[in-house]
Amino acid sequence: MVYDISRTLSPALAVWPGDTPFSICQQMDLAAGDPVNLTAVTMTAHAGSHLDAPWHVLPGPVYPADLPLEPFLGPARVVTVGRRSGGITPDDLVGLVSSGLPLEGVRRLLLHTWYSDVPDDRFETDFPYPSADLVDWLADRGVLLLGVDVPSVDGYDVSPLAAHHRLFARGMFNLENLMLRGVPDGDYELVALPLKMAGVCGSPVRAILRPLA
Repeated sequence: MVYDISRTLSPALAVWPGDTPFSICQQMDLAAGDPVNLTAVTMTAHAGSHLDAPWHVLPGPVYPADLPLEPFLGPARVVTVGRRSGGITPDDLVGLVSSGLPLEGVRRLLLHTWYSDVPDDRFETDFPYPSADLVDWLADRGVLLLGVDVPSVDGYDVSPLAAHHRLFARGMFNLENLMLRGVPDGDYELVALPLKMAGVCGSPVRAILRPLA
């Protein structure tokens, strides 16, 4: 079984307010007598399910093409977090750990919240997001990739972008805007590779999970 945990890229997809939406321009058309259908796509680098390159928030030119692939490929754990809004803290995960989902040895952690139930064409601004304290707590336990189903690892109107900066300072990477609806908590193989793009601040991913057992 394969769980597709990617948002669908289409003109109906909601993006961060003010960002460039996904759009399609059909340049050739079989119905018009052209030899092929040919389309051009315009979109933000953060459309749908995506990762942030360090250049998104840091001055150094580290683009998706420069990223290691290991963080985005391998065993991952999905856990559901009940928080509805505000910063997700270590306390929000302590109960999960004590209930049989310890984080020792977990290298990739995906946080499942209510936002996975939000349709692709809606953008909600009051979503939960990882706190900088949570990033440090996870980094201390060896987590190298943090995936979220919300639009960003920082809140809609949060400044400075503390979680983004703490992730990169601790050598971690992120996935944002995953779609974890219908995915039970547990362990999986994650595949969510960045496109090999230079000169951009992020990359869409086709993220999937396969159960390990």
